[in-house]
Order: sequence, then structure tokens, then C-alpha cells
Amino acid sequence: MPATATCSIKSLSPISFSKHYEVDKLDKESANDYEKRTWRERCHYDKDGMVFVPPMAFKWALADAGKFLGEKIQGRRGATFTKHFESGVLVLDGLPLGVKKDEIECEQLFVPSDGKHGSRSRVTKYFPIVYK
Repeated sequence: MPATATCSIKSLSPISFSKHYEVDKLDKESANDYEKRTWRERCHYDKDGMVFVPPMAFKWALADAGKFLGEKIQGRRGATFTKHFESGVLVLDGLPLGVKKDEIECEQLFVPSDGKHGSRSRVTKYFPIVYK
């Protein structure tokens, strides 16, 4: 029988977004100017421009937390709750963060240009960030 859980979440650290997006580059626009113009597109937002955490991102965060805890199911010879979190949890709605896309702040980071950790070639990128 399905159950519904309602919870409140208090942040311990800021949340930053890095959603893939495709926006056409303007004529003669530099890579840095393109970044400065389009960085807000990295966040998830609804039709009203309100920023949210996508449902699947929250679902997988819960599954990872269940895996990290590693608690055993009593009477199940070492079985953990991991598979139950992965298959038995469904998040239907995004989690609103109470901030509009146009009002969100950004953080400027010097990141690998090819997206690979440890890469020597780096560029400046801008990422949406919500502190609370």
C-alpha cells in the first residue's frame, strides 16, 4: 500500500545548479560574454520563473542517503534498505526554493574546460546558487 510522506528540509549548505542547456550564441559574442548572459539557464525553474530542485534529483538524494546509512533490515540476513529506497520512493513534485530565476545569485568558478575532474585546461563559468 503506498504511503505519502511530507517533510521539511533545512539546508546545511548552499545548493548550486549545473543543468545542461543550449542557448544560441550571439554574433561575435565571446565565450565569457555568453557565460555571463546565460548562466541562469543552469537552474531548474517553472513557467513562472520560480527555481526548484527537480523531483528526480531529490529522489536520488534520498536513495544515496539510504545507501550511505547502510542500515540492515532486521531478520533479512544482511540486506539493507538501499534497494527499497531506489525502487520504492517516488517524488512527484519539484521542491520550490522560494526564489525567482531572475533574482538568483551566481558563483564564479574556475572549472575544467572539458568538464573532466583533474583536467589542466580551465575556464571561468558562472553557476546559479541558493544560500538558504
